[in-house]
Amino acid sequence: MTELSDSGQQSADLQRDALLGAGFDARHLFEDHASGAKDDRSGLIQALAFVLPSDLLVVWKLDRLGRSPPHLLKIVNALKEKK
Repeated sequence: MTELSDSGQQSADLQRDALLGAGFDARHLFEDHASGAKDDRSGLIQALAFVLPSDLLVVWKLDRLGRSPPHLLKIVNALKEKK
């Protein structure tokens, strides 16, 4: 379920609150406020650069990571290359 703000914009509050409630460090949460359909997402770029082979990348829902199967596959393959 996507939460909408008073202006009708999508909000990451539900995702952020769930991750923080599960004990995730807020310094390790990466967010984007632009369309997920774009490859140019600074939060995603930062997350992919930050993640190490021993890390676990948690995504609220797969549609938050990639908006299309080819885009999602590209990201998963990039993660596989990093092991």
